[in-house]
Amino acid sequence: MAFGLGENPWRSPAAQLDMVEFPIWREQLARQAADNGAHADVINLFKCLPQARYDTKDGVMRDLSEAARRFAMGGSREDDGAIRDRRNIGRDMVEGAPEGMTRHP
Repeated sequence: MAFGLGENPWRSPAAQLDMVEFPIWREQLARQAADNGAHADVINLFKCLPQARYDTKDGVMRDLSEAARRFAMGGSREDDGAIRDRRNIGRDMVEGAPEGMTRHP
């Protein structure tokens, strides 16, 4: 997923922002994107935005990188100080898998 305008509108946060009226609350933005048929990643990205309300598209665009960081870290809105190590995520899934499930998902 890119934040640009040249991609499929279903997967583009920027294209979804063109379909809403501002000002808008974060929850309304996610709901509107879902109603417009946006991809689940776009909807979840909007849910991870740091501010509760946005007055302009530019404001949302400025916060998309922070939302992407939060989305990658499990959607946490608060920095809880936990150290998250994603280097061995595949190994951890395989080593903790039940018998017969030894491949990465």
